[in-house]
Amino acid sequence: MTEINWTPSLVEDRLAEAADTLRRLPETRIQGHASTWPPYVQECLEPTEVKLRRPPPSAAAITRMDHALPWLRQLDPIDTKIVWLRATNAPWKVICWKVGMTRSSVHQHWLFALCTIAWTLNGRRIPRHISKVDLIARTKAMEEEFGGRPRTVSEQTNAMSGRYI
Repeated sequence: MTEINWTPSLVEDRLAEAADTLRRLPETRIQGHASTWPPYVQECLEPTEVKLRRPPPSAAAITRMDHALPWLRQLDPIDTKIVWLRATNAPWKVICWKVGMTRSSVHQHWLFALCTIAWTLNGRRIPRHISKVDLIARTKAMEEEFGGRPRTVSEQTNAMSGRYI
């Protein structure tokens, strides 16, 4: 299997999939908890609303989620909160309220966090004294250079050496 060149959009998609997979996992229940009431009495006491749930995630989706969740550990706590809230499709206004920042600064923190994850997944070290704006610009330039689509490592090296496939 060939490794892909991670971009912030790919990281965003994988984290959104991880949040969706986590939401679709079955609820945890306490083992050994049972009721002595007959089943027909329990059915009468339960609310009549029916909640439809999506089917449980596949094993491959759970594996991808297990690989994606540790990515959040390398971020600052505020950036982690912003990225996770965005992965769960929280509106920007709600995210701004929860972290206490303006919309533009929340968006910049979110982009910086995605770029940081993409750089580390690609095996690059983030320069020590780089600004958020500069890292976002460098990552965006690399993504545009490759046409916005994910490329394998071999395609990336061929493109950098001047050989186009």
